Amino acid sequence: MNYKEKYNMWLKDDYIDQDTKDELLAIKDDRKEIEERFYKDLEFGTGGMRGIIGAGSNRMNIYTIGATTQGLANYISKGGPENKAKGVVIAYDSRKFSYEFAREAALVLNGNGIKTHLFNEITTTPELSYAVRYLGCAGGIVVTASHNPPEYNGFKVYSPKGVQLSLEDSERLIEEVRKVEDFSSIRKKASDEAIKEGLFTIVSKEVEDGFIDRVKTQSIYGDIIKKVSADFKIVYTPLHGTGLRPVKRILNEIGFKDILVVPEQAEPDGNFPTVKYPNPEDKTAFSLALELANREKADIAIATDPDCDRLGVAFKNRAGEYILLNGNQIGVLLTEYVLSSRKAKGTLPENAAMITTIVTSDLGVEIAKSYGVEVFKTLTGFKFIGEVMEQFVDNNSHKFILGYEESHGYLIGDHARDKDGVGASMVMAELAAYYYSLGKTLDEVLEDIYKKYGYYVEKLESITLEGKEGMEKIERIMNYFRESSPDKWQGKNIVYFEDYLEQKQYNKARNVIKSLKLPKSNVLKFIFEDNSWFSIRPSGTEPKIKFYFSIIGDSMEDGNAKADALIEEVLKVVNSISK
Repeated sequence: MNYKEKYNMWLKDDYIDQDTKDELLAIKDDRKEIEERFYKDLEFGTGGMRGIIGAGSNRMNIYTIGATTQGLANYISKGGPENKAKGVVIAYDSRKFSYEFAREAALVLNGNGIKTHLFNEITTTPELSYAVRYLGCAGGIVVTASHNPPEYNGFKVYSPKGVQLSLEDSERLIEEVRKVEDFSSIRKKASDEAIKEGLFTIVSKEVEDGFIDRVKTQSIYGDIIKKVSADFKIVYTPLHGTGLRPVKRILNEIGFKDILVVPEQAEPDGNFPTVKYPNPEDKTAFSLALELANREKADIAIATDPDCDRLGVAFKNRAGEYILLNGNQIGVLLTEYVLSSRKAKGTLPENAAMITTIVTSDLGVEIAKSYGVEVFKTLTGFKFIGEVMEQFVDNNSHKFILGYEESHGYLIGDHARDKDGVGASMVMAELAAYYYSLGKTLDEVLEDIYKKYGYYVEKLESITLEGKEGMEKIERIMNYFRESSPDKWQGKNIVYFEDYLEQKQYNKARNVIKSLKLPKSNVLKFIFEDNSWFSIRPSGTEPKIKFYFSIIGDSMEDGNAKADALIEEVLKVVNSISK
């Protein structure tokens, strides 16, 4: 069925409400807009289903949510009555229609005889991951588009282990969704009936209490916090999302007293009125936090994204200026602090493990190795980190200490199986307070790390290419670098080329060196003689292609200069391809 046929089908379908049809009729003369809304169905990527809110098969709405949930219900039902009785726990963030989508999903599951546990207010993603395991559910759903712009929403599905669905399980779910050929096959129960039958339940407060208690066990130097709390000042912004209640609560409970919340960004608001992009990676998202930090002379500023699974950090350096850390730098600081502190306290187990990704800086790897911690690398996407954590449990092989990816996702401890902005906020604040007690700023800590391990400079370039035309450009770019990329950049030889779609590592002559054991993924990585590298991958959740650069220099200035020159050369090639 082509996009025009799908469009007309929606207009004729009695299941579709009149408001939705009116929205579609308003674009009846806009061929391009109709094509964008109907040329494909929303599918799962590395982070679930995500799209622009609106009418259409390629949009987030109660119908695409309903069809996906019916597919999920069929998938869960294959596990038998026990699976249906265990039920599904559902969380949602502050985005537009998040509650409506979450409620729709609950009632469709109820219509299939599956019990649901719905949070009665906006809730963080890491707490959802914790709740799946705490409640012993057959799965979980969180309605969120994480740090995407306000016009987006999304739908992530979790396994009984609290991990986002694996690639294999996602494919099985997609197969079930594809079998839902028309909306009339969606089985949905009225809310009063579902409540009466005990299928529709609300999550109790004990879940949040249990989550907070588990996160607090990762605090290492609580005594230090108490000593400096009168002088140490924190600015925090939830960026209009879910983080305010849990982050402020946990910082208070471990001993911090002076926590200033950015007032303009404290209240949940899916329009995100004070930012263009509610992403703690984005410098502009920190504008109000830094204004407040400057006025109040705060020591550190922390931001979390709308579903509070990502963390951003700015700190006051030795010159009294506020510096924004990138995702790799936060990960490096967390790695050094957690491992060195646990080593000093004698709580670092012999089988300790850290998990990171193939596009994350190798500096954290070097630090972990120096403490005798084994490092495991996965594809991009925290569900792969969660899967390795589960392998540790199944094999009784390693004790997970921490994991992170360069895109500002961190997990310290094993209370969840997804990145956790609540726990990362707590440990980052404690880390900054610990070094404050030693009279050190975070730039001084980083400088000590660079002197010991090398000057690693990491940079990310993202190119947004929306719609069908954008997808075609991304494919052209990937094909060029896969098949025709030069073997020398900036006068430096590429010694290894890794293609994770082909699961092969090649040498300069393009002869196979070894097989890559990770699952297939459309990722390319080019490694230089000095172990610097750059990598390319299309985003799994946004209409973007991403270019990751990790350069090792003789100094930070040298590393930055080399990185900037390489970026310029690579992007010049990309621009010529994508015209």
